[in-house]
Amino acid sequence: MRVLITGCNGQVGHCLTERLKNKADILAVDYEGLDITDQHAVIKTVYDFKPNYIINAAAHTAVDRAEEEIELSNSINRDGPKYLAEAAQQVNAVMLHISTDYVFDGEGDRPYSETDKTAPQGVYGQTKLAGESSVAQACDKHIVLRTAWVFGEHGNNFVKTMLRLAQTRDELSIVGDQFGGPTYAGDIADALISIVEFIEKGRQPEWGIYHFSGMPYASWYDFAAKIFQLAEAKGVLAKQPKISSIPTSAYPTPAKRPANSRLNCGKIENQFGIKPSDWNAAIENIQAYK
Repeated sequence: MRVLITGCNGQVGHCLTERLKNKADILAVDYEGLDITDQHAVIKTVYDFKPNYIINAAAHTAVDRAEEEIELSNSINRDGPKYLAEAAQQVNAVMLHISTDYVFDGEGDRPYSETDKTAPQGVYGQTKLAGESSVAQACDKHIVLRTAWVFGEHGNNFVKTMLRLAQTRDELSIVGDQFGGPTYAGDIADALISIVEFIEKGRQPEWGIYHFSGMPYASWYDFAAKIFQLAEAKGVLAKQPKISSIPTSAYPTPAKRPANSRLNCGKIENQFGIKPSDWNAAIENIQAYK
């Protein structure tokens, strides 16, 4: 089994590389190893390595900067996945691609299913949705995995930011009217690997879009409260900062954040037996996020 992993230095890419290095013949590349926006480089890498699976964990995820870096966002989030999927089709590989809850408008309070109408509200979501379409059109054997609120021991994320701020602040204001499922990067990697192993056993999946995120649903305020509670209990923080819940309107950002990032993960469980990420269990080892 030969697996090409792009974005290997990102949160999910790092976990994929660590988990697959003893299970498969892998080629794990970051931007320096393969610029996915360079079509010729993508074709050469794929033709030389001849992977059975391409897992694209590369993305332009700077949501606010994307509002200005439109061309760059399109190159990485739309064109790169297209080139990888086209190359996958040529060598008869399976293409697995990570996407986001930002493809929805974030309205209402019902968890989004894979068939719900997409309506991205910013450049990041628009370019990620374009990437999904590119992958679906270019490669017959494709899986698009939408996720949300990713965190892990490697890379920058909400858990690390909260722990860092708590070192110097006695009080913090946290947005309390955005809801979603915090998702552990290691669980995303495990979900992708489970899909690969399902296919390796000769089973035919339903190709297309799947949702995978954490449970239970929470607000950023809820998530922060749990982080600080654990950090104090385990000696990572001498004491918890005082936190207050604020509305999104009190914390304006260049890109609009979805108020509802809840994803319905029933389809992936029915098809592959993959259960939602347990974010409470994932942050139990809070010392690893320092």
